[in-house]
Amino acid sequence: MSKRIIHSGRQLLMALTLAAGAAAAHAQDATRIAVVNSDRILRESAPAKVAQSKLEQEFSKRDKELQDMGQRLRALSDRLDKMPPQSPDRAKTQRELSQLDSDFQRRQREFQADLNQRRNEELAAVLERANRAIKSIAEQNKYDLILQEAVYVNPRVDITDQVIKALAGSSN
Repeated sequence: MSKRIIHSGRQLLMALTLAAGAAAAHAQDATRIAVVNSDRILRESAPAKVAQSKLEQEFSKRDKELQDMGQRLRALSDRLDKMPPQSPDRAKTQRELSQLDSDFQRRQREFQADLNQRRNEELAAVLERANRAIKSIAEQNKYDLILQEAVYVNPRVDITDQVIKALAGSSN
């Protein structure tokens, strides 16, 4: 009977040793995963801030013109409201207000369309640079998978700060 216990003990020890070895091998082959928050990159990275500043500078003149036109529209509307209904200039002022309003609406739509197009171009360039930085980080740190969005992210796998720093350090 003692031979059976010893034999069973050896088998158990051998099984435990094999299991421990398999677990260690599995741990070495563990998949490395990281997550990046694209929204933060588009808000906080140096290239994103440069792009935002560039857009503000590029569109500030047209924005100011639209604001001035909006003020003229309000002033003309106020003047029309104060005119008596029988005033000979009322019809002329109404036509002028209608024309100014149409022009204002058209210019505002054009401005918004142009701004959106340029913003998309700038953001695409920032994302392209960010993706290059992410790929570089993945290769350096031997990540198997990097996700750009997730429902929940443990802070230890979030590499957004690393990407933002890499973008700050890169030129162009």
